[in-house]
Amino acid sequence: MNPELILAARTVLAACEGSGDLLATAESCTGGMVVAALTEIAGSSRFVDRGFVTYSNEAKAEMIGVPIPLIEAEGAVSKKVALAMVEGALAHSRATLAVAITGIAGPGGGSPDKPVGTVHLAVCRKGRLPRHEVRLFAGDRESVRRQTTLRALEMLEEEARPTATA
Repeated sequence: MNPELILAARTVLAACEGSGDLLATAESCTGGMVVAALTEIAGSSRFVDRGFVTYSNEAKAEMIGVPIPLIEAEGAVSKKVALAMVEGALAHSRATLAVAITGIAGPGGGSPDKPVGTVHLAVCRKGRLPRHEVRLFAGDRESVRRQTTLRALEMLEEEARPTATA
């Protein structure tokens, strides 16, 4: 696995040690890369509850409760779906902190409104309002997925820091 991702995952787990957080991920375009980076580290089971790979719209609905009408109205790659995914990950796990990712890694699937590299990320601590951001990552499929995974890990670490506020 990419050393940069392992370092970021170690930083997340160290922050969770301080905060006592238990993590969940809901991943679409990254296909489980975030939870894979976290679980690459021995002892991560103390802080990682589960990872949902919700690549299809049906998986988003069945596994974490994202309403199909919302996906149809907004598109799977959207702020509202990312927010529903992170809330669903918290609701369907024992986690206290979750991250969600939905995007277009390419090389196809983009549109003028949502070009390849468009990614919506959301992070949420149980009992607080979620935080969302949209990014446009450059590069090929592997690069978009790696950059997305890194940003998701950074968002988890930022939220897990004991000084984090929402």
